[in-house]
Amino acid sequence: MQLLNMLHTLADNAADTAATRAMLRAEPDKVYFPNFGSGDNILKRGITIDRVIFKIPGTDIEIYWYGFLIGIGILLAMIYGFRKMRSCGIDPDRATDAVIGGVIGAIVGARLYYIVFNTEGMQLKEFFKIRDGGLAIYGGLIGAILVGGIITKLRGLRLTAMLDVTAPCFLIGQCIGRWGNFFNQEAFGTNTDKPWGMMSWSTASFIASHDLVDLDQFKPVHPCFLYESLWCLAGFILLHLYFKHRKFDGEIFLMYAGWYGLGRFFIESLRTDSLYLGQIKVSQLVAGTCVVASVILIIFFRSTVSRSGEYKFFYETELSKAQLAEYNSYADLMKEKKELKRKISEARSSGESFIELEKEYEEKFGKEAEKARKKALKDAKEKDEKGGSEDYKSILDDDDKDNADKTEDNDENSEDKDEKTEDKAEDEVKDKKADKEEKDNG
Repeated sequence: MQLLNMLHTLADNAADTAATRAMLRAEPDKVYFPNFGSGDNILKRGITIDRVIFKIPGTDIEIYWYGFLIGIGILLAMIYGFRKMRSCGIDPDRATDAVIGGVIGAIVGARLYYIVFNTEGMQLKEFFKIRDGGLAIYGGLIGAILVGGIITKLRGLRLTAMLDVTAPCFLIGQCIGRWGNFFNQEAFGTNTDKPWGMMSWSTASFIASHDLVDLDQFKPVHPCFLYESLWCLAGFILLHLYFKHRKFDGEIFLMYAGWYGLGRFFIESLRTDSLYLGQIKVSQLVAGTCVVASVILIIFFRSTVSRSGEYKFFYETELSKAQLAEYNSYADLMKEKKELKRKISEARSSGESFIELEKEYEEKFGKEAEKARKKALKDAKEKDEKGGSEDYKSILDDDDKDNADKTEDNDENSEDKDEKTEDKAEDEVKDKKADKEEKDNG
């Protein structure tokens, strides 16, 4: 009897599998959520998706949802980031170069990372075939931080402050960009009977073509992209609320690295399309390392800041204040420059003297004026390095002051000594003169 029941069960399963295969094959553009809800609904019946959002009229160029959503994510991240910059002491004009460089670095890094750790034999010559797919988030983060970080330093900004601004931006971009995986039907995991488990012809084909023997291609799978998107959304909310409570520049970025790494470590364990280093999932290794490193560094830096009691955020430095003052006055400065140019042009056209106007223009916008502005920033930086502000002093300041006081005391003592020597010499001369006069008189 048990054998008969087993045969019936196998037959039923085979029939279900055949029916599922036929359903998926008949409408390959549909995504189904067979366990969603108790009754019939649109998700159970399947929703049709198309990787292409639209085609540019008059061309064969197609715009994919994946690229479009990444673009939207970057745009929203930049809007948020630029609104945060000044509160962190960062000049948005200077930061723009770093942002542009970071975006380029992210694309290059994401592609290189994918090619290097891909197990399907991709070669470097395929680098520019990005439209065929193949970007890795961790590679993008590494590329963005390397390129953007270098430009940040070159533009005279503090890297840790800039990273605090960009950390929530990363989460915005990742939260939105991950939905591109839904339209591509990728970044999914193992089989699941949860209500949100999905299946499609694309997922079934991927499982079959990659010989994933532990998975049933005709059963729902974990939507890992959804888990990561929600995890990033929660992380963004937490970091946004905590931002004003940060204890040092760079803390928000370390919290981001730990938060994202923690979620990615567990989500990656479910995924079936991971990149590998030998038998190890690369992203899981990187994620775990980020969690451990971020926790250690946060504890260390918090302890250091707490003990010193003299930490200055970048927005508190003289350099930041000077840079922002220059940024805030830029619009008025350009308006005044334009107005002076107009007056000079009008005076030249009417035959009037414009010597004084040109002199004024040179004083405000000439080479010497530019040198003066650069010198002001340099002086502000040097003042920070020497701990020159009254409410924040380097531990060397007291020593310098003591040395200066000692030098002044020594100078005063030397002057007193010199004066005494001079007085003594004058007395000796007077005594000799008096002795000679007495001798002559005698």
